[in-house]
Amino acid sequence: MSISALNEHLAKLEELRLIHRVRVHDPRTHKRQATRYILGFEDGFPQEPTPETGHGFCGTEEEQRADPTPESGDRAISGFSPIPSPDFAQSHLRNPETNLVREPLSKPVKEEEDAQARDADFDRFFAELLSALGFAANATLPAWWQGWPARTHVRRWIDDLGLSQKRIIETATETRADHPNPPDGPKALDRFMERTAQRDAQATIANAKSQKSKRQRKRVDPPRLSDDEKAAFYAKMVNADGFLPVSAINNSIRDLMLVRNLVTPERLRMRGVR
Repeated sequence: MSISALNEHLAKLEELRLIHRVRVHDPRTHKRQATRYILGFEDGFPQEPTPETGHGFCGTEEEQRADPTPESGDRAISGFSPIPSPDFAQSHLRNPETNLVREPLSKPVKEEEDAQARDADFDRFFAELLSALGFAANATLPAWWQGWPARTHVRRWIDDLGLSQKRIIETATETRADHPNPPDGPKALDRFMERTAQRDAQATIANAKSQKSKRQRKRVDPPRLSDDEKAAFYAKMVNADGFLPVSAINNSIRDLMLVRNLVTPERLRMRGVR
C-alpha cells in the first residue's frame, strides 16, 4: 500500500472518530516528527467538534490546557493559525493511484519509427529507379508509374523474386541499351526482372555445386609424404629381398636415400638401381 493510500484510510478512520492524529513539529528545525495516534477509547481523546469551529482540538486534554512549549512542539510553526481551518483541509500527500507504475509505450513508438525509416528508404530507391530508367527528377510521370500501385508492383520484385534493390537498379539500367525510352509502367520490366532472378538463382546453384566439389576433392586427396617419409619407404623396399620394379626408384628418390644413409650404392647396384 502506498503512503498516500494509507493516509486516505487514516483520514477515514479520523472522520469516523475512531482515531485522532496529533501532528508534531520540531520547534527549532520546523521539521515534522512522528505523528501521535490517540484511539477513541483512550483518555484524552478530543471532544466533539464545536459549532463555532467545526473541529475538535489537537492533542490530549492536558496538552490542550497547557501553554505551548518547545518541548511539546504544539505551537504554530508559521504564520498560519494553530487551529485547524477548513481552508487547509487538503492533505499535502499525493493522490493515490491504482496503477503506481506506468509502462512507457516504447515498443509501438519504435515500430512506427522503423516503418517510417523503411518507407523513407524505399522512397529513395524508387526515385533512383526512375532516374535509371531515364525519367527526369521533376518530370511528370506516366499514369502507370504514379501512386501506390506502381510502388506495390516494384515491391513484388523484392518480395516475390528475391531481387535486391541494387540488382533491380542494375537490371533497369541494362534495359536502357535496347530500349532508350522509359517504359510506360513497371509491368513492362517484369520479364527483365524475372530473367535476372533466374540468372541469379542459377549462379547460386552453380556456386554451391562448385564449393561442394572442392570440399569433396579436399577430402579425397591424401596427405603428401615428406622427403624423410619417402626416403624411408623406398629404402625399405631396396633393402628387402622382394621384387623391386625398375621404375619404382627414380633419381630424386635415390638421392634422398643416399643423403640420409638409408641405403648403400652397392645395394642400389645390386637391386638394379642406377
